[in-house]
Amino acid sequence: MPQKIVVTGGAGYIGSHVCVELLASGREALIIDDFSNSHPEAISRVESLGQCGVEFLKADLADAGDKKTIIERVASFGADGAIHLAGLKAVGESVAQPARYYQVNIGSALTLIEALEAANAKSLVFSSSATVYGDLNDNPVTEDGRTGATNAYGRSKLYIEEILNDIAAADGAWGVVNLRYFNPVGAHPSGRIGEDPNDIPNNLFPFIAQVAVGRRAKLSVFGNDYETRDGTGVRDYIHVVDLARGHIAALDYLSKGNRGAIDVNLGAGRGYSVLEAVAAFKRASNREIPYEIAPRRDGDIAEIYADAERAEKLFGWRAEKDIDQMCADHWRWQRENPNGYEDA
Repeated sequence: MPQKIVVTGGAGYIGSHVCVELLASGREALIIDDFSNSHPEAISRVESLGQCGVEFLKADLADAGDKKTIIERVASFGADGAIHLAGLKAVGESVAQPARYYQVNIGSALTLIEALEAANAKSLVFSSSATVYGDLNDNPVTEDGRTGATNAYGRSKLYIEEILNDIAAADGAWGVVNLRYFNPVGAHPSGRIGEDPNDIPNNLFPFIAQVAVGRRAKLSVFGNDYETRDGTGVRDYIHVVDLARGHIAALDYLSKGNRGAIDVNLGAGRGYSVLEAVAAFKRASNREIPYEIAPRRDGDIAEIYADAERAEKLFGWRAEKDIDQMCADHWRWQRENPNGYEDA
């Protein structure tokens, strides 16, 4: 029997790509999503790309009114485990609205844990983040580095990791992989699914893409006075398809009977500055990318990139696509879907 995996946030940017890879691996999916930052069209395209249907429940894991329905549906689905991607994710917004971030992100995780407990499906791949490291470590950052997030988004991820670690320590039947990933960019090479923010993009690449396609006049570069090679922030960008395959590799690891909780970085292992990313996107799109320098954002750090050796050692996984492929695929998605899924 194929494994049955719950994917929370499965209609979102990362979730849709994870679901395509999940179906390709021969597994079945139950997507739980409330479309707060996603679109129903993504599910249709996942089914088309995966040549397989998925089950779907529209629900908010952070809403107490949806909790009973979620628990019952996970049980009736016959879940074997879950990939937890649902939650709020904007660093700047989390600084302004910390209570909301703790309530939604931690509340969602607790509901899913309860549902998996009730279904006796104690395998979980958690979408954590490199923001848990803050700016306390030398680069490249290993999983043994110090943690100390500089914003509420990162702290919510760190708190969920600690909750999952405690649960796995208390009950040896649990297997948990906390995937600390860096900066997902790009899109499926088909151009059918990609990042489609509901509002003003909070991340660099969708903003660059919307400038390139003419939806926005210019890019704001937040800070050019960091201690980096060109003064702009440096990040480890990873192709979203590589990232999605990392989730499948983590599921494979848990499927072999590995229990307990482990932290694993998913990153490409090198950093690019904002201006280097802009230059790469300009090459891919053959479009000018006007930009202006804006003040630094609260909660941002100067530079971070991954040591991803643990993922290769445990999962046999490593990032394969370079910055030019990331930009080419991201541009194909934006060019063919200039208004995102609304074009459908």
